[in-house]
Amino acid sequence: MNDETTDNVDPLLLLVDDDPLYCRVLGDALKKRGYRVIIAHDLAEALQLARASEPEYAVVDLRIGSDSGLELVRLLAELDENTRIVMLTGYASVATAVEAIKLGAVHYLAKPADADEVIAALQRSAGDPGVPPAENPPSVRRLEWEHLQKVLVEHGGNVSAAARALRMHRRTLQRKLAKRPVKE
Repeated sequence: MNDETTDNVDPLLLLVDDDPLYCRVLGDALKKRGYRVIIAHDLAEALQLARASEPEYAVVDLRIGSDSGLELVRLLAELDENTRIVMLTGYASVATAVEAIKLGAVHYLAKPADADEVIAALQRSAGDPGVPPAENPPSVRRLEWEHLQKVLVEHGGNVSAAARALRMHRRTLQRKLAKRPVKE
């Protein structure tokens, strides 16, 4: 494909989230801003679409059903290192943000994020040294949430293995993970 044809075609964006309504709303908003959007609701469908269409951009939810979006970030980056990937999640934690970036994402956004925030994140190529440090230390409940997420990531998303490492019953860990992160 030469530069003349790519200049006349809107960039292709792969949107991966298991919530069909969220995908439709965000997808429509991104289309209005000049993107061609393809949508997947699980990892297998996302990989199939990525292999077939080679998107320039991807927006991936952290939790896609029972699967981890972190694995998809890794696979998309392996397929095409030039795909700009943003991890989007309602379960934000430092551990998952760091892992997403290490695996190939260019940015990490907490839900709810609108189309303009997603586009800004996709276009960013450098960090912002002007971001102020937090005024207050995190609460004990937030620290617990962060630690659980870190251990879960260290065990490849395997809840049983993470529960063993934490010396916690698997169901107790599942209950804690099912809750939203503690707001600061």
